[in-house]
Amino acid sequence: MRAINSLPSDLDQALLVGRVWRPGSHAGPCTVIVRGGEAYDITGQAPTMADLLDREDCLAFVRHAQGASLGTASALIDASLARDDTRPTLRAPADLQAVKASGVTFMVSLLERLIEERAGGDAQRAAEIRVRLQEAIGSDLSALRPGSEEAARLKAELQRRGEWSQYLEVAIGPDAEVFSKALPMSSVGFGQHIGLHPTSQWNNPEPEIVLAVNSRGEVRGAALGNDVNLRDIEGRSALLLSRAKDNNGSSAIGPFIRLFDERFTLDTVRQAEVELLIEGEDGFRLHGVSPMSQISRDPLDLVSQVYGDHHQYPDGFMLFLGTMFSPIEDRGTPGAGFTHHIGDIVTISTPSLGALVNRVEMSTQIPRWTFGVRALYQNLMEREVFMKAAPIHPQ
Repeated sequence: MRAINSLPSDLDQALLVGRVWRPGSHAGPCTVIVRGGEAYDITGQAPTMADLLDREDCLAFVRHAQGASLGTASALIDASLARDDTRPTLRAPADLQAVKASGVTFMVSLLERLIEERAGGDAQRAAEIRVRLQEAIGSDLSALRPGSEEAARLKAELQRRGEWSQYLEVAIGPDAEVFSKALPMSSVGFGQHIGLHPTSQWNNPEPEIVLAVNSRGEVRGAALGNDVNLRDIEGRSALLLSRAKDNNGSSAIGPFIRLFDERFTLDTVRQAEVELLIEGEDGFRLHGVSPMSQISRDPLDLVSQVYGDHHQYPDGFMLFLGTMFSPIEDRGTPGAGFTHHIGDIVTISTPSLGALVNRVEMSTQIPRWTFGVRALYQNLMEREVFMKAAPIHPQ
């Protein structure tokens, strides 16, 4: 993979936290902070990312904590792109957190979900269904607010015409689609492979911003993410969502979590433009942009639909916010739209968060997921981390 500028454009001012695999005689995952472009291992004070984000003094702690230097953040990026495991390399910046994802949060992406449903997973039917749906519901629903009276009137009209859909329900109804994307410890990080289920013939990346939320429902920061999507499998039946969304390497998050402070806030996320670049070994190149200003549900509304009196997350959660970008450019068969080829390099970027870079492979060909929660705690005990760490605050 080629080296690119994968760190925030204002790196010197950014407060970044992440996870790094540190090689050597006591190899294992480390919690790191990045200040002024330098990475420091603070595992002895915060054994997991869940512990760090749960600290009530999280921001002040990250600003002042001391730890062993792991070199520059740029060096971590370079080693991760080279997949050089003899040097410290990045991992997904989430560990014990549940990984949740929002769907159909952009009206522009609604059309593509309807196409998948109507096509029954057959990419060859996509073009003609797209034209018919645009005539039936219109191509611009961006001004429509979910749960509003206007949305209710549109729902009634579409039901009358026989055009109603489960995707329209979550797009314009009061309740968002939020699903469990991946298990704790299963997401891949910057430079690692993302995986496609071997039966899928119609798939795409979903470039998104991912919120990091602690056990108290406080949004601590944000990262970039790829909610890898298998359009043909979900298109056959919404009940196959888990098969379509949760496979080896189907959740990528990174390169770091940037903490919210006076310079980087939730409003930065609301105004961000998330770019997607796909580069194939066959010379294919696709570029697109997803402006967060066009999201139909505010990020805090999505958080409130996940966390509250109805549901708690004692280790916190990561929340993919959704995307408006579904690539439809033909790649191969005319009218079939886009699908990944093995070897594609996917780059998801925005200036405030840097870039997330991954290579596409079959989920059966990438490294098996073997390092789960038990392995993490066994590793931390062997490294005697818990003897050094401060106690976790009582719940």
